[in-house]
Amino acid sequence: MAGVRRIDEIIQENADRLAVALENHMRTSFMPDARKELRAFSAGEAAELLGIDPARLRKLHFDDKIPVVEADARGRRMYTAADLIGIRRSLEEQSRKRGTFLPGRREGDRVQVIAVANYKGGSSKTTTSIHLAQRLALRGYRVLAIDIDPQGSLTTMFGYTPETEFQGGGNIYDAIRYEDPVPMREVIRKTYFPNLDLAAAGLVLAEFEHETPRALHERREPMFFKRLGLAIDQVEADYDIVVIDCPPQLGFLTMSALIAATTVLITVIPSMLDIASMNQFLQMTAGLLNVVASYGASLEYDNLKFLITRFEPSDGPQAQMAGFLRALFAEQVMTNTFLKSTAVSDAGLTQQTLYEVDRSEFNRNTYDRAVESINQVTSELEGLVQAAWGRN
Repeated sequence: MAGVRRIDEIIQENADRLAVALENHMRTSFMPDARKELRAFSAGEAAELLGIDPARLRKLHFDDKIPVVEADARGRRMYTAADLIGIRRSLEEQSRKRGTFLPGRREGDRVQVIAVANYKGGSSKTTTSIHLAQRLALRGYRVLAIDIDPQGSLTTMFGYTPETEFQGGGNIYDAIRYEDPVPMREVIRKTYFPNLDLAAAGLVLAEFEHETPRALHERREPMFFKRLGLAIDQVEADYDIVVIDCPPQLGFLTMSALIAATTVLITVIPSMLDIASMNQFLQMTAGLLNVVASYGASLEYDNLKFLITRFEPSDGPQAQMAGFLRALFAEQVMTNTFLKSTAVSDAGLTQQTLYEVDRSEFNRNTYDRAVESINQVTSELEGLVQAAWGRN
């Protein structure tokens, strides 16, 4: 019939138009080269990240015990992430207790791999992953963020456009594919956060889901559940912590992350629908892990934790469901929660996190409340990491 168009043509046209619009948005937000840069931090923020009192930070400068930091036009010291690393090293040399300011791995410690997962989309997996990775990097850990979601949301938050920038390769798929995988170091990219690297995602990752059934039939080695872990092993000496953002499905990619992990962090919104969906996720995960264990997969974790996300304490039903989870799973539910906040969503409009945006651009109470919640979540997780290394 004249004038009737095929649906695939319409979808392709829409995809092309959206890709151009997103590229233009990126260039508008991050001129001139569409690459993000990390802002400098105030003295108060720097002191908090270093774990010292602002007065002590001022005295350290006065006594010339830490590197000089540039001041802004108003004479206020502003600290770059590189400045913080230099100060950490100076303070660590002066400290009586090892690891106070450089808290990462020591000889004999194994790299900590945190897989952030759930079956349901919208449970803040990516938001949690990127805030954890950035905060841990600012706290002095060497962090690798791995995006294994073909949608590439985490990769996008780092300022890339997965649908255009990785068409020729250069993402995590290249390191875990069955045909001629490349060394992991070839797919890792430095980010605008010192101490934080990225193994990006792209749509091509979906090929791993399609290729694995044939690889299983052909008994290809290494099997799918070992490939991500083996890729991480190639670079594990370079990092203290690896954070993996999983796709919102229980496929071969998510299973490979769960096998590679030392800690599994399951994000959950405290609502009946989300908890029911999580129950399905847990049921299917247990069954599939039992199967891969019969093929030699190791299922020993340091931690399995539930993180309540998008939490509104004043919402009665949410508070009730949060209490239900705590009564059911006790200490497996993290004490701290990631609050629902307009500060998080507003920052996301320009593909930024709470650590990237300037506090002055937001309602300060709203911003401070949101930052405090994710800082507390990260501190609790940091305690689990230190405990896994045998330290308090």
